[in-house]
Amino acid sequence: MDRLNLLSVALGLACLAGLNLYLTVFATGLAIHFHWIVLAPQYQSLAILGQPIVITISGVLFLLEFFADKIPWIDSIWDAVHTIIRPIGGALLATQVLGHSSPTLDVIVVLLAGTTALATHTAKATTRLLSNTSPEPFSNIALSVGEDAAVIGGLALLHYHPIIAFSIFLIALAAFFYFAPKILRATKVKLWLVWRKLNEPAFFHREATLPLNLPAKLAPVFSKQNLLGETIAWAVPCVSGRGRRIPPNLFGALVATNEEPRKLTFVGRKGSKPVAQTIELDGMTIAREPKFLSENLVIFQAEGRGQKYSFIFPRSRAAEVERIGDYLRQNLSFPPATETPLQGATATSSAA
Repeated sequence: MDRLNLLSVALGLACLAGLNLYLTVFATGLAIHFHWIVLAPQYQSLAILGQPIVITISGVLFLLEFFADKIPWIDSIWDAVHTIIRPIGGALLATQVLGHSSPTLDVIVVLLAGTTALATHTAKATTRLLSNTSPEPFSNIALSVGEDAAVIGGLALLHYHPIIAFSIFLIALAAFFYFAPKILRATKVKLWLVWRKLNEPAFFHREATLPLNLPAKLAPVFSKQNLLGETIAWAVPCVSGRGRRIPPNLFGALVATNEEPRKLTFVGRKGSKPVAQTIELDGMTIAREPKFLSENLVIFQAEGRGQKYSFIFPRSRAAEVERIGDYLRQNLSFPPATETPLQGATATSSAA
């Protein structure tokens, strides 16, 4: 049981270090230095954390992180810098807990602790990156305060119930890895939108020409869906938002055909799996939804709660989104038998 407790404390500290390395060292050092906790004989190797020099350095670094962690985008830069520091720090804390053990055990614990700290750091960094897409800073502050509280609470639980604490950490990490594919897809989309916003000029007036051809990797997906051999009116690259039978955060394209102007098809790929979903536009309303990083096209039922689809475009493509909306509204204003194909039409519109 003592060995299990020891391993739980070692890996538990590594897990907390992935959230906030400096607070973990600082709070533990203060508790040891002022005798708020009494170290059991097997944990005497942690007494070094109570040295004034260790407390001072970790306290200064924690003070820097305390402010950096609450400023949008600065927190993500800080996390990027600490992608190496936190796992190394977590591994060193874990080996310090074990004291003088065998070289084989040291290597095993370093690998386990480094991986644990890296997983926790990744969960923190990706969550922060997603929250940074909102222009307000309050979500960053709330997340930062919550993380600091989790570290303090985790340290207290490790002291009194190390096995229970580490079990909770394992469950949290398992949940993160379960949702990791969705989180990573969302993170990839946010980074792509940030890149496009920084690198594409924003025109207040631009001529929007909707492309007529699908990207090469998506053409086979649409061909398989297009059993009647319909011709493409336009095919605009985008990212899927929320929608029935369409997974979110997939890079793909929205396709309209000349033969079925009252339908749209989203085609994309989820890993190696093709995704194709047809959207019936009858009874739907079309709207634009400007966001901080994106310009969204929203398709929803006009009355009552029903199906809702959203598709994400870079802010620099706002004119294309407006052109798509005009095309869809034009076709929905005619009886179902009427076709109004788009033949490379252009329009002048404003873009944010």
